[in-house]
Amino acid sequence: MAHITIAADIAGRRAAAQANPAIAPSTPQRAQAFGAQLRASKVERDGKPFYQLDGVASVADTWYTMYDFFGPYDERIAGGAFDKTLAADPDVAFLLNHRGMTMARTKVSKTLTLGTDATGSLTVQALVNPERQDVRDTVTAVDDGDIDQMSFAFRIIGGEWSPDYTAYTITEVDIDRGDVSAVNYGANPYTSISSRAAAAIDGIEHLSGPVLRAIAAAADARITELGLEQRRAPAVGPNRETLLARLELGLD
Repeated sequence: MAHITIAADIAGRRAAAQANPAIAPSTPQRAQAFGAQLRASKVERDGKPFYQLDGVASVADTWYTMYDFFGPYDERIAGGAFDKTLAADPDVAFLLNHRGMTMARTKVSKTLTLGTDATGSLTVQALVNPERQDVRDTVTAVDDGDIDQMSFAFRIIGGEWSPDYTAYTITEVDIDRGDVSAVNYGANPYTSISSRAAAAIDGIEHLSGPVLRAIAAAADARITELGLEQRRAPAVGPNRETLLARLELGLD
C-alpha cells in the first residue's frame, strides 16, 4: 500500500509540474544503452582493409526506467523516432563509451552508416581502421564478448506522457552532433544516479510517519535552495534551447 501511495504522489507532483503531456522530462539530452548484439568482421573497401562493426544502438518500443526530480518513470523510444533526424543526414561519430577519438563518422570519411530496421530500431554499421590501436583493442573486446552493448547520445525533440504521468514515450529524437558508441555496460543512462534514487525510494517504504515528514521538509528546502520550485507550477515549461543551455551550465 505504501508503494502505491508513494507512486501516486510522485505521479501527481510530476503532472502538476509538467501541466502538459507534450513537455519533455527534465533531462532532454542523454545517452541510452541497449544490448546490441555487436559483431565484428574483416572487410575491404576500395582496396583498403577495415573492421566492420554491426549492431543496434537503440531498440524501439522497449521500456526502461528513468528518474526525474520526482522519482522513477518508464520510458521508451517509439518506432519512427529516428526517421526525421536520419533523413536530415546527421553528423554522427562512432566512439567507445561516448569518449575518445572518432573511429568512424557519417560525414567526411562516410565510414559510419545509420539506418532503421523493420521495428524502427537504430542500426549501425561502422568501418574502422585496423591500423589504429584503439580500434584493435575495441575489436578484440567485441570478439571476446567483453563489449556486447551499444549506446547512442541524442536529444529529445518530441514525446508524450501517459495520462497518469508514469510513462513517457519519445516520438522524435535528434542525433546530429551526437554519437553511437560501443559500451561496457548497457544499463540505465545514468546508472549511479538511478541506483541511488532507486535505493532511496525503496527505503522510504520502511520509514515511520515522523521521519517521512522530516525527509519531506528537508527535500522541500533542498528543492527551494536549488531553485527547482518553479517545476511545480503549471506552465508551458522551458523550451528546448533553454533546457540545453541549462544542461551545458550544469544546472540540471
